[in-house]
Amino acid sequence: MSEKITCDHCRLEFSKEVMIEDGSHYFCCNGCQGVFHLLLDEGFESFYEKIADTQLSPPTEQYEDSSNFNAPAFYDKFVKFNKDGFSEVSLIIEGIHCSACIWLNEKALHKMDGVIEANINFTNNKAYIVWADNVVKLSQIIDMIRAIGYNAYPYDASLQEAHANKVRKEYYLRMAVAIFATMNVMWIAVAQYAGFFSGMKQDVKTILNIAEGVLATPVLFYSGWIFFRGSYYGMKNRVVNMDLLVATGASLTYGYSLYITIMQRGEAYFDSVSMIITFVLVGKFLEVLSKKNAADTLDIIGKHLPSEVKVLEDEKIIQKKLEDVSIGNIVVVSSGEKVLLDGVILNGSGSFDESSLTGESEPIFKSVNDKVISGTTSIDADIYFTVTKDFAHSTLSNLVSLLESAISKKPKIEQLANRLSEYFSTIILLLSIVTFFVWWFWSHSFEESLMVAISVIIIACPCALGLATPVATLVGLDIGSKKGILFKEAAQLETIAQADILLVDKTGTLTVGKPEVIQEKNFLSYEKTLLYSLVKGSNHPIAKGVQNFLYQDDVEQSEVLFQEYIQIPAKGIRAKYNDKIILGGNLALLEEHGVSLNIDSTKSLFLFAVDGKIMTYFELEDSIKEGAAKLVKTLHKRRVPTIMLTGDNEKSAKSVADSVGIKELYHSLSPQEKFNYVEKLQQEGKKVVMVGDGVNDILALGAADIGIVMGSGSDISIEVGDVVLLNDSLNSLLAAFKISDTTFRLIKQNFAISLLYNGITIPLAMAGYVIPLIAALSMSFSSLLVVGNSIRIKYKWRRS
Repeated sequence: MSEKITCDHCRLEFSKEVMIEDGSHYFCCNGCQGVFHLLLDEGFESFYEKIADTQLSPPTEQYEDSSNFNAPAFYDKFVKFNKDGFSEVSLIIEGIHCSACIWLNEKALHKMDGVIEANINFTNNKAYIVWADNVVKLSQIIDMIRAIGYNAYPYDASLQEAHANKVRKEYYLRMAVAIFATMNVMWIAVAQYAGFFSGMKQDVKTILNIAEGVLATPVLFYSGWIFFRGSYYGMKNRVVNMDLLVATGASLTYGYSLYITIMQRGEAYFDSVSMIITFVLVGKFLEVLSKKNAADTLDIIGKHLPSEVKVLEDEKIIQKKLEDVSIGNIVVVSSGEKVLLDGVILNGSGSFDESSLTGESEPIFKSVNDKVISGTTSIDADIYFTVTKDFAHSTLSNLVSLLESAISKKPKIEQLANRLSEYFSTIILLLSIVTFFVWWFWSHSFEESLMVAISVIIIACPCALGLATPVATLVGLDIGSKKGILFKEAAQLETIAQADILLVDKTGTLTVGKPEVIQEKNFLSYEKTLLYSLVKGSNHPIAKGVQNFLYQDDVEQSEVLFQEYIQIPAKGIRAKYNDKIILGGNLALLEEHGVSLNIDSTKSLFLFAVDGKIMTYFELEDSIKEGAAKLVKTLHKRRVPTIMLTGDNEKSAKSVADSVGIKELYHSLSPQEKFNYVEKLQQEGKKVVMVGDGVNDILALGAADIGIVMGSGSDISIEVGDVVLLNDSLNSLLAAFKISDTTFRLIKQNFAISLLYNGITIPLAMAGYVIPLIAALSMSFSSLLVVGNSIRIKYKWRRS
């Protein structure tokens, strides 16, 4: 017979053959080992002294083995690595009921070595976690979440509906029991109230109380179990949450009613017990549905995506998993199908719907050599295209990742609300105790004092305060995504709403970014192939304009090989060919190299010189974007002045500024000078929003409080930017300001609703004007009011 040994946590005996040895301690299972260390880490060593030899039940709930979260297959599907080399994952946390649950999970995770960031969104319980994989493993993070009473599984938009249905089913069953029992309790209560006025013997009253008690018991302990469970884990981790308020109020009422029934004297309140649990449970269920409705639209982008695409291989079309398609593969898309990867059309043409990305409702016609973007839909196009980005780095995948990240990043005002919620429930419990003793001293009635104290506990609602910000920001992000505006963090909505100054680049921001040559002035004959090769190597709009002009002029497109090729930001290109210095750019570049020319022009200039001699120059004009003047005028009324920062010459810059109504501009600026100007404004206490699209804007975009990038801009500027305008429209830029203003105003309204509700109802409850039944109704109503107010704006925007 094997030797028996006692577990250091649960005190149960078990076979030594299956023991888990941890230093000088022995455990029967991983659950006991985890709870033991958690209690020690939280300073609860005295717990084991207090229980002495009492035997405990070891953790019984069986979860999927957490080591599965470390599997390479799991990492390939759900884990990403950021630019700093840290791991990122989105998880759904089960068991969250209120903002205190959010606080507890975030606090527990932040205490773990190696966890860099842990943000949980209250609207959908989605956790965004960043950690150093060489310090802590994902399985350990999952174990911590489970140890404090919650569970976690990977976020997958396609599986969310199944998990949501599971939650709804649990609520349905608990609500069905609660509503059935409460309806029958109310029939008995009607008889009791009738007897109260007409007279009723105590023995009859006791029988009715017993009947009510029998019906109220499953309501409290089955339907109300979620509140007891939340209370247990909250108290275990020294957190007073909303669940504790509901469970305490209902339990005290039940216990008092039980005492009255047994002693056969006074009035029992089993009907209040049933109604408190039922109304709060129904309110929580409606809140879950409302939060899901607010979050669903952001999941649509990642939902219902086919897992496979059609690929042309060896002259045969085969089905291939998205993750297995690599750069250079040829993908086949038929009319009506969604484009799931980025690429360039090889064969075919037709119209594409890009509204899901850019908000632009008009179909876009595309043909051979045009780019196709993942996330768009083929309306009538049957095409073959070459893949330029794998799925992990595609526009669609990046969009989904950025939206997930945005939802997780909390604005400062939400962090303030969460800090208030931490102490709210504790204060309410203290107020209820004070209220009980004051009423007992004044009325000398235990029953009356208890009912008033219970009303105080029930009517207070920390959830309304916790929901004030996350639901509103989720609605703002949703509206933005539908209009082609991608906020990388929810916090940016708050920052834009408080902006003092808007700085804008000229080319590609205020203008279309596709300058066209309107005049060419030749001084000396030159090799046009040399000039064509020079401008072809640059992505600057001016260079592209000259390239297109030469292409239309039937210049031979064979390229020359330069000995040296350097792009100089905000100035142009310097190259060397056959030991000759080749210059192409603006006047500043040529003057820097000792070449001067007096040109009086309000247009953008591109000069071409070889070995100090000017060969030719081009005047280019760029059309101003639709909505530029409206943007400047509207923001001016909002007291946000618009200032132009450009590397272009003074006359060209002033011409555009005058056309759109900009009063202040700075021209001929280098990237460093733009950066310095942003820093100067910030030192003056200004909140700065910078809008640009090119490499020369990177420094300023990174330095600004908010960097907004045009979707057609360079990859690196999009990486640096905080907000991306996918459709390049200035109307979207104006919409970004309006959405931010609306969202921030909405948050303040929700705060006002929550604080006003608690400021009015709690004193009324303390004064004895609110019975527990009305308190339960009011508590649920306040949360629904905050959620409803947020969603109201969503439908208002949809109508407009």
